Amino acid sequence: MKPTVAIVGRPNVGKSTLMNRISGRRVAIVDDMPGVTRDRLYADCEWCGKSFTLVDTGGIDDGDDDISRSVKRQAFDAVELCDAVVFVTDLKQGVLSGDREIAEILRKSKKPVVLTVNKCDAASPELVYDFYSLGLGEPMPISAEHGRGVGDVLDEVCANFAAVTDENPDALKIAIVGKPNVGKSSLVNKLVGYERTIVSDVAGTTRDAVDTPIELFGNDYILIDTAGMRRKRDVEPNSIERYSVIRTISAIKRADVVLIMLDASCAVTEQDEKIAGLVHEEGKPSVFVLNKWDAVEKDAYTLNDKTDELKERFAFMSYFASIAVSAKTGLRLEKLFGEVRRVWENANRRIPTGLLNEIVGQAVAMTEPTARKGRRAKILYASQPSVCPPLFVFKVNDEKLVHFSYERYLENSLRKAADFSGTPVRLKFVGRSE
Repeated sequence: MKPTVAIVGRPNVGKSTLMNRISGRRVAIVDDMPGVTRDRLYADCEWCGKSFTLVDTGGIDDGDDDISRSVKRQAFDAVELCDAVVFVTDLKQGVLSGDREIAEILRKSKKPVVLTVNKCDAASPELVYDFYSLGLGEPMPISAEHGRGVGDVLDEVCANFAAVTDENPDALKIAIVGKPNVGKSSLVNKLVGYERTIVSDVAGTTRDAVDTPIELFGNDYILIDTAGMRRKRDVEPNSIERYSVIRTISAIKRADVVLIMLDASCAVTEQDEKIAGLVHEEGKPSVFVLNKWDAVEKDAYTLNDKTDELKERFAFMSYFASIAVSAKTGLRLEKLFGEVRRVWENANRRIPTGLLNEIVGQAVAMTEPTARKGRRAKILYASQPSVCPPLFVFKVNDEKLVHFSYERYLENSLRKAADFSGTPVRLKFVGRSE
């Protein structure tokens, strides 16, 4: 997951100017009038090969009106969920009481803070020393408008979150996603043996994506417990929950395997389908986890009926793998992680080029591509250049002649020849001219 960096400070100190300077484009509106930025703004940025998400927040002031309180709450929510903070102050205005209030809150947050003193092109640089009084380490003089000192700030920022991105690179990262209150945090707590994350019947207790390194059944894992994802219309535009959803999507992107948690005692919903769709689009191997199986009234056909429901509702993921568990009692948790290892191995499976072309040749011999406008697609050869997800490239005479139904037929042929259950498979057709 990309680290997140929040820019905070009083109104009109140059936060939005710094945001635009770092992102390289006009993401935030810049104006001499204080309070122009009210909502959090986001931009994906990169510095010296390190990628991160930059968040510009509204100015924090002493106002007591509804807008000021909302802006202040959003800014501190961003601090709570970020990996590093850039605190922007103004050299011309000096150290004000508002700066001291923000500095006190940042110290309590325990987050890495880079203290910057902006507008150093228009005042005496020796005034920078006054900002040591904030107790946040060495103040870094910059000019966001002209770009002076911004590179040094980014060096310092990247050094602060390097430990987050490089921790335990060999452990398998498992993101646990799903709707609120399906048992994601309960699963983490059962596996680690203590209350690592807060569990409550109130939906939305977990806000951030929480990483938990753990050794299970002889293997190293990093469990990523994420916030429950509600329907978009149920999420307030300016709430902390919207930010939590962004972190959940980022957790899916950086995960090796995704556990899609479903409440086995309830029917599959449209939101379950949307969450699974996000995992599918990212090309991640996954396992549907039917949780709360202990609370389901069962007979000899219950599991088959539930599997049939999954096949119907998740037809776009016909390759899915599933298992029924109970995070509360620990039912089948060892088998769950056996399934995790299996789908991960399937996502890394390679078919040798010779065998692959033999499989494709047999498939074509059984069913040739249909002719389109008097022309028929001809597959010259196939190769597998990458895994996770497995990618198969087919060299053809004309890629436009390959119908999507024949593409699906070739994928099914590959799945019959090798075990790719639990992982999507990508097919690409390349014409002679490419």
